[in-house]
Amino acid sequence: MKKILLYTLFALPMAVMAQVDRSKAPKPGPAPIVKISEPAIFTLPNGLKVFVVQNTKLPRVSATLTINRESIIEGNKAGLTSIAGELLRRGTSKLKKADLDEAIDYLGANISTSSTSVSGSSLSSNFPKVIELMSDIALRPAFPADELEKIRTQALSALAQGKEDPATIARNVTSKLVYGKNHPYGEIETETTIKAVTVDDVKKYYTTYWKPNVAYLVFVGDITVDAAKELATKYFGSWSRGMVPAPVYKAPAAPAKTFIAIVDRPSAVQSNISLVAPIQLQPGSPDAIAADITANILGGGSSARLYKNLREKYGFTYGAYSSISEDKLVGNFTATAAVRNDKTDSAIGQFIYEFNRIRNEVASVDEVSLIKNERNGAFARSLENPATIAGFALNIARYNLPKDYFQNYLKNLATVDAAKVKMMANKYIPANNLAIVIVGNAKEIAKGLDKYGIVKYYDIEGNEVAAPVTKAVAADVTAESVLQKSLDASGGKAIATIKDVETVGTASIMGQSLNLSQKYIVPTSFVQNLSAGPMSIMKQSAKNGVYTVTQQGQNMPVGDDDKEELDEEAALVYENVYLNQKGYSFTLKGIEQVNGKDAYVVIIKTPKGRELTNYYSTATFLRLKSSKQEDAGPQGKVTVSTYYNEYKTFNGVQIPVKMLLDQGQLKINIDITDVKINQGLKLEDLK
Repeated sequence: MKKILLYTLFALPMAVMAQVDRSKAPKPGPAPIVKISEPAIFTLPNGLKVFVVQNTKLPRVSATLTINRESIIEGNKAGLTSIAGELLRRGTSKLKKADLDEAIDYLGANISTSSTSVSGSSLSSNFPKVIELMSDIALRPAFPADELEKIRTQALSALAQGKEDPATIARNVTSKLVYGKNHPYGEIETETTIKAVTVDDVKKYYTTYWKPNVAYLVFVGDITVDAAKELATKYFGSWSRGMVPAPVYKAPAAPAKTFIAIVDRPSAVQSNISLVAPIQLQPGSPDAIAADITANILGGGSSARLYKNLREKYGFTYGAYSSISEDKLVGNFTATAAVRNDKTDSAIGQFIYEFNRIRNEVASVDEVSLIKNERNGAFARSLENPATIAGFALNIARYNLPKDYFQNYLKNLATVDAAKVKMMANKYIPANNLAIVIVGNAKEIAKGLDKYGIVKYYDIEGNEVAAPVTKAVAADVTAESVLQKSLDASGGKAIATIKDVETVGTASIMGQSLNLSQKYIVPTSFVQNLSAGPMSIMKQSAKNGVYTVTQQGQNMPVGDDDKEELDEEAALVYENVYLNQKGYSFTLKGIEQVNGKDAYVVIIKTPKGRELTNYYSTATFLRLKSSKQEDAGPQGKVTVSTYYNEYKTFNGVQIPVKMLLDQGQLKINIDITDVKINQGLKLEDLK
C-alpha cells in the first residue's frame, strides 16, 4: 500500500503536466485582492509634507527630500540645474567638501544629491546624525566656486565623449526636434551653455525653487512616526516657505507628416534609428496601464513583435524596442534599434509595418496574457520593498492620483484585453506623424528613405544643415601620394634624425586620470605603460622582435596582429612603415569630414591581413583619425577610432600630443605633457 501511495503521488503531477498545453500562455485568473499599507503622513507648519513607512526588518533608515517643482527652460545656460544638483553635495556653510565626505564616511552612510533631491541612508543608530548632514546640505549649501569648475570640467569631458556616441547624438537631436527649443524637454547641453553657468546662476536657481511648501520628505525603515516627526521638525522646521514659479508650456504637437532627420557620421558602420512622437498621456491616466501593455506587446523585449521581426526574422539588429511613456508635461511614443547601414531602409519599413499591424489587427490572447502576467508578477514583487509603499504615496500626492490608484492596479490590469490594446495602439502609436532620427553614414543610408517622408539633415546639436556633398578627388591624387605627403608633413627627412623618444602624459577614462609613459628606440623598439601610481594597469612592448603585453602584471597572449601593430608603433611615424615595408596595400576611398575638416580617406591593408582606415587632412596632410574593426564578442564587430586632435613639433617632427581613443562606450582622452628627444636611451631603459 505504501509503495502504491508513493507511486500515485509521484505520477499524479506528471499526469497533470501532460495535460497542460505549454504552447499557450496560461489564461489569467481573477485579479488578486491586495492590501497595500499606507504610510503615516503629516505636514509641518512651513508646508513640508512628510511620509513615514516603518519597517523593522533591518536596522537601517533612508530618507529622501524631493522638490516638486515644474520643469524649467534653462535657455543659454542649459545644464544649470544638473550642475546645481551636483554642487549641492560639494560643501556647506559649516563643512567643506572634504570634511563633509569624512563625516559621511565615518557614519557608514550614503548621501547623494540632484537638482531636486537630497537622499541619505545609514544604520538606524547613526541616522539622526545623517539627517542633520542632509539638512545642512539642503538648507545651507556653500556652492564653492572651485568645485563648480571641477564639475564644469567633468561635464565638458562628458560632452566631448558624447559627440562621438551615436546614442547620445540621437537622444539630443530627437529631443530638440520633437519638443522644440521653447520646451524644457527640447533643450540640450552644449559646451557654450555649460561654460555660461556661474555660481550666481546656481544660487538664483536654489533660492527660487528650493522651498518646503513644494517639497516632500520621505522616511523608510527602522524609525517610528514620532521619531521621524521629531527629526523633521528639528532639522527642517525652520526652513522658510515661499512662492515658487509654476510655468505653463504649450504642448508639443506631433509632426503633421513623418519626416526623416539624418545626422551624418561617415565612419559609422551601423545606423541608430529612433522613431518618436509626442503624446498626451498623464501619469495615472485611465489609459496608462493599457498603453503600457500595448507598447510591450509591440517592443517590450525578446518576446515582442519588433524583436521577433527585426532580429529573429530578418537579422537586421541585435534588438528592437518600443515604449509609451506617460509624463505630466508631455509623454512620448518611441521605438529604437541599431541596424547595419545596408539595412536601414528595410528596418524602417518593418518598424512601420509593425506599427500598422498592431493598429489594424487584434492582438492574440496569448500576447496580451504574457505581458499582463509579467506586470502582475512585477507588481507583486515590488510590494516586498518598503520603499515601494513610499513611492506609491509620493506619486499619488505629486500627480493628484486617486487614493486607491495602486490598490486597484491589479484590478485595472485585469480589464485589459485585445480590443483595448487595439484601441490604445490607434490612440498612441502614430501611423504617419513620426520624427525618424537616424545617426549614421548618410552616403550609405540615405537612398530610398524619401518614400517615408521628407529627408532633412542635422548636426549633432539638432541644427539643420545642408545635405553632405561628395567631394571629388583630383585625378593626380592617389593613396600613395597622400601617404607620402603625410610622411613629408610629419617631418620628412627629419624623422631619420630621431633616435629615441620619451613621452609622459595622462589618460583620462570615465573621469579617472591615469599616468601614461612611452619610450621609443626608433624604429625597432617601444614600450608603453598605463599606470595608477606605482601599479601598472597595462603594459605593452616590442624590443627587437620580442613582444610582451601585460594587464595588471599578468602576461597576455600576443598574436601576429598584435606584433604587427607594435612594430608600427615602434616606428613612431606609421606612414614610414606603410610606404617602406613590403606587403602593405592602399586604396583611396574619397574625401570625408573629420570634426568639420575635409580629409582624404585611405584604406590600408597590412601584410597580416589587418585593415584600417586613416583620414588625412586635405589641408595639412597630417593624420586626423584612424579607425579599425575589432571583435566585441556577442556584440559583433565594433569600430575603434583614434582621433589626433593636436600636434606639436619636436626636432622637426610632428608628434600628436592630444588624442581621443573612442571604443564605443569607452572613451579615453590622451594628453601628452612632456616629450624628450634623443636622450641616448638604451634597450635596457625600456622597462
